[in-house]
Amino acid sequence: MQLFPAIDLRSGQVVRLTQGDYDRMTVYGQDPCGQAREFLAAGAKNLHVVDLDGAKDGTLSNYDTIAALAKQGGLYIEVGGGIRTQERVEKYLSLGVGRCILGSVAVTDFDFAARMLRQYGDRIAVGVDAKDGYVAIHGWKEVSDQKGVDFCRRLADAGCTAIIYTDIACDGAMQGTNLALYRQLAAQLPQVAFTASGGISTEAELLELQQMGVAAAILGKSLYTGALDLARCVQLVQP
Repeated sequence: MQLFPAIDLRSGQVVRLTQGDYDRMTVYGQDPCGQAREFLAAGAKNLHVVDLDGAKDGTLSNYDTIAALAKQGGLYIEVGGGIRTQERVEKYLSLGVGRCILGSVAVTDFDFAARMLRQYGDRIAVGVDAKDGYVAIHGWKEVSDQKGVDFCRRLADAGCTAIIYTDIACDGAMQGTNLALYRQLAAQLPQVAFTASGGISTEAELLELQQMGVAAAILGKSLYTGALDLARCVQLVQP
């Protein structure tokens, strides 16, 4: 199983939001590239980057920071947040980013997402954020009528091979992740490489996710609070 330590960017800073609330933000650092180097030194091979400003208002205010992270090298980088046009997909991929993550736009303009999947294949992943089983969009402020698991099936039918699934209730809560949900997804859609995101806070959870066939896990708050040690997690589950 691959591990993706996370860097969430707001105004160029490394931050974490509590359950997607921009008013409940904790700043963990002023140097995203330095943070990425720490992850690399701990044995990380991958990096999950979220442009929170882009997710909120579609701006590219963190573009230079993401460019610097890509230029630094050493890590396979996936980027999400505000990617709603093909131009932006091209812009990030041209930096050397490994893949772009489509979020709300996959719900609001499914045809666009399907087109990007056809054109770029595994360089596109889709982030599915679920609240009470339904897909939430626009910074988790709005809940759609799409059931999360059904939407994943629809994405798979459109050629999506990588889905990052977040149970919003678990995100940042440090109370554990929704293991039953990931077990269901892995069993029902084995052709999709699922990334577990939200609430992973123990080594036992990582081992269980690996055992059930989940392809990757995102580690965020658990690393910044010291609940998990990245070097040890890498030794436990990452090939």
